[in-house]
Amino acid sequence: MVFDVDAVSGNIQSITLFILLQEQVGALNECLQVLKECNVSMTRIESRPSKSVESGYEFLIDIDMQLKDAVQNVIEEIKKVDIVRDVHNVSSLEGLNDTEFAAEKVPWFPRKISDLDTFINKVLEFGKELSSDHPGAQDPVYRQRRQEIVEKARMYRTGQPLPRIEYTEKEKNTWKYLYTRLHDLYPKYACHNYRQMFDLLEQKSIFTPDEIPQIEDISNFLKERTGFTLRPVMGQLSSRDFLSSLAFRVFHSTQYVRHHSDPLYTPEPDCCHEFLGHVPMLADPCFAELAQEIGLASLGASDEDIKRLAAIFWYTVEFGICRENGDIRVYGAALLSSYGELEYAFTKIPEKRSFEPSEVANQTYPLTEYQPIYFITNSFCDATSKLRDFSMTIERPFQIRYDPYTQTVQVFDSKDQMPHLA
Repeated sequence: MVFDVDAVSGNIQSITLFILLQEQVGALNECLQVLKECNVSMTRIESRPSKSVESGYEFLIDIDMQLKDAVQNVIEEIKKVDIVRDVHNVSSLEGLNDTEFAAEKVPWFPRKISDLDTFINKVLEFGKELSSDHPGAQDPVYRQRRQEIVEKARMYRTGQPLPRIEYTEKEKNTWKYLYTRLHDLYPKYACHNYRQMFDLLEQKSIFTPDEIPQIEDISNFLKERTGFTLRPVMGQLSSRDFLSSLAFRVFHSTQYVRHHSDPLYTPEPDCCHEFLGHVPMLADPCFAELAQEIGLASLGASDEDIKRLAAIFWYTVEFGICRENGDIRVYGAALLSSYGELEYAFTKIPEKRSFEPSEVANQTYPLTEYQPIYFITNSFCDATSKLRDFSMTIERPFQIRYDPYTQTVQVFDSKDQMPHLA
């Protein structure tokens, strides 16, 4: 999925509240009702049993407010709730010393795969809302169809069956047109790893020109190959949210189809881009490791480091090219799902440089036109090794390890814990 790395929140201030409650039926609801009455928007809730109060629970609640100074008024209102034992604004360095809840120093990040449920409504744009220059903006039938598909993504939760879509003939024709046009280019431009996985998807009848694949079938295929799974999404996520899902080998995928008036163009990620561009590469073990490393590096990273990692994602997962038997081949999803840019990339117009994460991380790039620069990786293993070295330069007061058995992220914040990383 292509995503905007520079989402701007305007004048909204993000505040993190720590609330300690005595366990009681409906206790949290009383606090949430106070926040609702204070007209603040909640974006995340994290909880755990209290270490200091018997039968108590501690909550971190992220809220968005227009005026940061007004947070003290919110705190005073919450304190009026009988079962509240403590409340602090931890984003202003008050209260907690517990490193696990050091929200003022480290941005929140998911610790377990079900935490990805918190991203459901945090889309930046598109989904059911289309910009005025979108090809389908003035098509009420298309807009209604988008809303139906997006609603299925909104209702999904971790562990549920992935929603299936009964695609229309118009949608299938759009898929078929793009599928057949790109299929003719892949032998000439796509890397061996991509072609191998694409062929396997066709052999298993998951990829066919006549039917749009279902994400359930693709997800099952990927899980057997690399442990990656797909998850439906309503639209574009922020860089931080999208990258963090990769740490769990989860890829957020749209299910709607670009507008039929221009099957070779889309201003946003659609299922044609996700399936034709990303899926075959996510089935390759070496590439899957590279993608996950980017995700792991993003957990708890600063906003500036997220931008740098998003640039690395852009120039690898989306627009990556590699050396193969002395030639140059494509593995980036944005190229592999773009008929025009796939051919353009092999002309003499764009500049081609060797992949070095420290350089790529600071490279700017256009979002709506062909890329002026591409970066060449020698191999996915080499790129992953360089990325790991680069991630060591990211300042975090802890180390991260992903446990594939529990699908959780383990956080090590002391030297005594480090031997367990071996």
